[in-house]
Amino acid sequence: MAQEEGEYKITDTQAKFAVAVREGRKVSDVSWTPGRVLLSNRRLILAGNDGKRTVPLSKLERLGGRHDANQSVARVSNYVSFDLGEQVLLVAAKDHESFERDVYRALLDQKTVMAKHPAIEGGVVQDTEWEQARVKIDENGLNAALERGAFVKFDLDDISGLDAAKRTVNGDKKPVIEVSHTDDEGTSIETHVAGDPSRMRFVESWLRKGEERSSTNVDLSSRDREVLMALYSGVSPFEIPSFLGMDVDDVEETFERLVELEVVEEVRIRREVALNSRGRNIASEAMNEQ
Repeated sequence: MAQEEGEYKITDTQAKFAVAVREGRKVSDVSWTPGRVLLSNRRLILAGNDGKRTVPLSKLERLGGRHDANQSVARVSNYVSFDLGEQVLLVAAKDHESFERDVYRALLDQKTVMAKHPAIEGGVVQDTEWEQARVKIDENGLNAALERGAFVKFDLDDISGLDAAKRTVNGDKKPVIEVSHTDDEGTSIETHVAGDPSRMRFVESWLRKGEERSSTNVDLSSRDREVLMALYSGVSPFEIPSFLGMDVDDVEETFERLVELEVVEEVRIRREVALNSRGRNIASEAMNEQ
């Protein structure tokens, strides 16, 4: 890859790729081409036996979405779809998660946005000013370094909700993403992020992965819900058998199930567990239904 000034390589990996939409029309006979994918902070290069194709990232309108035109595509469980408006390219990399994260890094690393943090803390609206922030993608989510020196971590596992709206930011109407998450102490906070519309689309689609993870659509039994509500109310995991009048072995089984469902996480092997963001959402909803 002959690099332009300020351009740097992010990844070079084996993949297969396909065209799902050409000149605004869906392609019905989509077929995969094996090859190499080179990605920099400026462009995507797809190199196969029939030559190579270069896609400037500036032309990218959005990422994501399934384009299962036929069985050949539908059978591939994970791919990244690059929507260029009149064209949609699909790339199924050898390591999908790593490649997808690299794509977001190419689009967002070291880019600037405006942030209001915290906009809401513990349910109370804060008198916080908008300030510039520089973002960076990491394995667990997105980090933002604020102008005043503060550092905000949006861990995908700690995001419980996301709202996109148009708001006035320093006198201008801008797309704003309102992110509900928890800080390191477990306090519920809401941070607002604003910026260029195309940049905000990519910030939103990356953070939506966190919201999807914390979805409350989990198949829980009434016993599971009772245990969750007890934890949410502050009952110690060790006191739950006597608090709920349950057999210790049954409680242990419930804990194991909730760990598997990624609703609680083990704190130590003596089966002490703590609610995570997803569990707090479910327990809060269950309480409201009482």
